[in-house]
Amino acid sequence: MNARRLYRHAAGGRRFKTFSVKVKESDLWIAVPRKSFSEALPGQVEQLLWQARRQLELYIAAHPQFALTMEPYLVHGPAPPIAVEMARAGNTCGVGPMAAVAGALAEIVGRWLLQHCDEVIVENGGDIFLKAVEAVKVAILAGKSPLSGKIALLVEPGEGPLGISTSSGTVGHSYSMGRADAAVVLSPSAALADAAATAVGNAVQGPADLEKALDLARSLEGVTGAAVICGEKMALWGQVRIGPLEASSAKLLL
Repeated sequence: MNARRLYRHAAGGRRFKTFSVKVKESDLWIAVPRKSFSEALPGQVEQLLWQARRQLELYIAAHPQFALTMEPYLVHGPAPPIAVEMARAGNTCGVGPMAAVAGALAEIVGRWLLQHCDEVIVENGGDIFLKAVEAVKVAILAGKSPLSGKIALLVEPGEGPLGISTSSGTVGHSYSMGRADAAVVLSPSAALADAAATAVGNAVQGPADLEKALDLARSLEGVTGAAVICGEKMALWGQVRIGPLEASSAKLLL
C-alpha cells in the first residue's frame, strides 16, 4: 500500500463518512457527510463508474487513437459526454484526451453525489472533485522536494465545485514529460484541471522553468490557479492559497 492509500485511512474525521470504489484502473476515495451516507451508496457509485467507463471504452474501441495520442484530438462520430469533455480539456491544454480521464471520472461521480448531499470530496489518483461547506486543507505530496508533505492548499467554503489535479515527473505512475515534483492546477472543471496539470508539469525540466510553467497556466482558459514545485523552489499563480500542513487537519493528499 503506497503513501496515498495509507493516508486515505486517516482522512475524513468526524465530519465525513469515507469509502472507496474501485473499477479496473479507477480507484476512487470518496467522502460525504455522515448524514448523507447510506449502505447502498457505494454500490450505486460503483454502477455509475462502470457505466461511465463502459461508454468511454466503447468509444475507444471504435476510435483507438483517442487513447493513444498525446496531442489534441478531434472527436469523430457520435461520442459519449465523457469523451467530448476529455477531448475539450486536452485540446485546451495541448495534450491528449486521456490526460483528463481521472479528473473527468471524479467529476462525474462528484456531481452525481451532489444531487444527494451538499458537500463531497472525490479523489481519483490525485485528481480531485471537491465541494465543501467548511474549509478544507489539501496536502501536497512532491516527491523528494523538502516541501513535500509540509504544505497544503487552503480551500475556503463556497469555492467549489472545484477540480484540483496534480502531475509529477518524479512521483507516481502517470506519464509526464517534465521534471516537476508537483504541478497542481485548479479549475471549476476537474477534467480541465487534470489536463492542465499534465501540460504545466510537462513545461518544467528544472527550477528555472517555474515561471514559464505559470505563464502556460495563465494562458489556459478555465484554469483559475496553479502551484508548481521543483526541488526547493515553488511558484504560485491565481486563486491559490498555501499554508502549513497539520496532519490532523488535512482532508486529502495530492
